[in-house]
Amino acid sequence: MFRLDGRVAVITGAASGIGAATARLFAEAGARVVLGWYPGDPHDVTPVAEAVTAAGGTAVAVEVDVSRAADVERLVRVALDELGGLDVVVANAGIARRVPSAELSDDDFRRLLDVDLIGVFRCFREAIPHMRAAGGGRLLATSSIAGAHYGWPDHVHYTSAKAGIVGLVRTLALDLARDGITVNAVAPGVVVTPQSSDPVNSLGPAALEAFAGAVPVGRNGRPEDIAAAFLYLASDEAAFLTGQTLIVDGGVSLQLV
Repeated sequence: MFRLDGRVAVITGAASGIGAATARLFAEAGARVVLGWYPGDPHDVTPVAEAVTAAGGTAVAVEVDVSRAADVERLVRVALDELGGLDVVVANAGIARRVPSAELSDDDFRRLLDVDLIGVFRCFREAIPHMRAAGGGRLLATSSIAGAHYGWPDHVHYTSAKAGIVGLVRTLALDLARDGITVNAVAPGVVVTPQSSDPVNSLGPAALEAFAGAVPVGRNGRPEDIAAAFLYLASDEAAFLTGQTLIVDGGVSLQLV
């Protein structure tokens, strides 16, 4: 079960965190992977590519800024030309910026949405014609419980983007169901990644440690927890599931406080 043998997956934000873990797990499940990474990212994509290869997979790393349509077009073209197809897209690239709402400019709001929400749509839009021609595929995105379920002070543009992904997958699921293309998202809870460990724009190490005690299962999430959800959604076993945002948060969203 949950095999991806012979399939080609494009994963953005693949240099670290959830994207890197998803790339490794997909490779273990038999996929060939295009690793989309942002050149301004301080994390090196090379160890991820090496991990994919060590797992028996094939990895091609491609620089991409998902706020640029031409970059996304090139990313998909590499999957088609170098790996021979496109079966799964995991639109995972995202940024977080802490800005008090009253100080948030139009430009800053637009810049974050251009990556975290419109960037997801760009990846999906570019993949759709090729998946239609192939008779199906999987379009997957990273949302968040911040936006999809909760608010997050000083992050109104981030939560707006992550909530927007919920609506995006619902409508695209209806638009594409007859084409054999399913569209779903995962809404992680607090997951320990380089982004969440940033004390300036996210929680930081101290807040992460404190939050873990409030999680019903007794710990924060790991990137591998979210990668496992993506593997299921990418697999044949999830063929009857579409338009959904799967909350993977250790039970946090079940609580009032």
